[in-house]
Amino acid sequence: MSMLQSRPTLTASNAQQLNPAAFKQQFPRAVRSCSQLTRCQAAPEESQQVSRRQVVQLCSIAGAFAILPQSAVAAAKGPPGFNAAKDTQDSYQFVYPFGWQEVSVDGTDVVYKDIIEPLESASVTISKTDKASVTDFGNPLEVAQQLTNEVLTPRSQQAKVLGVNKVTGFCLHQHAMLPAKFKSPCDADPMSACVQREIDGRTYYEFEFATKANTYIRHALAVVTVGNGKFYTLTTGSNENRWSKMKERLVEVVKSFQVSERFTG
Repeated sequence: MSMLQSRPTLTASNAQQLNPAAFKQQFPRAVRSCSQLTRCQAAPEESQQVSRRQVVQLCSIAGAFAILPQSAVAAAKGPPGFNAAKDTQDSYQFVYPFGWQEVSVDGTDVVYKDIIEPLESASVTISKTDKASVTDFGNPLEVAQQLTNEVLTPRSQQAKVLGVNKVTGFCLHQHAMLPAKFKSPCDADPMSACVQREIDGRTYYEFEFATKANTYIRHALAVVTVGNGKFYTLTTGSNENRWSKMKERLVEVVKSFQVSERFTG
């Protein structure tokens, strides 16, 4: 499993923003892996036929019975329409849509992606930290903005933290995607751009963001937390053109992410 470098401290009381160069210096492999994953995903989006997707999914079903997982992330049974991944070494688990396949991307702990729709993927990155909780890095908005602008987005792309629907946890409206200023109906309340949840006493920050390249816009969700001396980041997303179709499944991916204590007692 890959390990990233220690992350800088984000604090709500610190009025000054982190220096971008210093921030990226703390995340050299994270920045590189996010850029590589984006380049890997930036392929034609809507040109494939449905019949090809069906063939690929049937092949995936057959392959599942013939090939065992090769990484430390083991496949398990998930809810209908999903597979479950559980990493006992790094103590995390989540679900991902059926048909996605594991690929290798330098600097990430694990990546699952749709081989037909290259912008649809879920990835986990891990770095060491001496913090006890994600709250020690700042409030949800501070952490979301720093990660979106300095770690999760390649330099050549625009980025924006988007809004949240208070009922579902994520903004479910169609963003007529914002090529100009990335305006969102939720921008009037920046703190609504992220949500905070707790599971078994562990705090998670969830946020929604978009990145704009020359030929596509990727709509993404992320969840971050701290445990076992590590900072965990799960990111998933799709092409903006397919967001309305994929959003419920992507929300399920983020909501399913959990980290457990590796050592207790």
